[in-house]
Amino acid sequence: MNKFMEIAKECAEHGVSHNEGGPFGAIIIDESGNIIAKGNNMVLASNDPTAHAEVTVIREACKKLGTYDLSGCTLYTSCEPCPMCLSAIIWANIKQVYYACTREDAGKIGFRDDIIYEYLEGKNKELIKLKQIDREGCIGLFNEYEKNNKVIY
Repeated sequence: MNKFMEIAKECAEHGVSHNEGGPFGAIIIDESGNIIAKGNNMVLASNDPTAHAEVTVIREACKKLGTYDLSGCTLYTSCEPCPMCLSAIIWANIKQVYYACTREDAGKIGFRDDIIYEYLEGKNKELIKLKQIDREGCIGLFNEYEKNNKVIY
C-alpha cells in the first residue's frame, strides 16, 4: 500500500475507533512529500455535517501554512471525495488527489453521496428548494468589494 494512503487509512481507523465519524481519513502533503495535515471525519464528534476528513485536513493545512491556497499540495483520502469535499479541494487549489474506496463503496454502507451527485446532474430537484430573493439589497456589497479591489480567491 502507498505510504501516504496507509496514513490516511490509519486516520480513518482512528476516527472510527473513537466514534468521531465515518471510515474516512485524509492527509495533505507538500511538493517535497512532507505531511502538512492529517485527520479523519469528525462529523459525529463535532456535530458538524461539514467536518468530513478532506475538509478537516484542508482547514488544518491552511491554518498551519497561513494561506487559503494549497497549490502544489497533494491530498490522499481513504474514499473518493463527496461533492462538498471535491468543491473544497478545488477551492483550495489542490490539483492532485488520490483516493482508495469509491463513492459506490460509501453508498453500499449507507452514505448518501449519490443523491448529491444526482442533484448536480439535474435529478432529485426536490432535494432542496433554491429561490433567489432580494438581489437588489445585496448586490451593492458585491459592487463595493469589486470597486475596492478586494482579494478574489
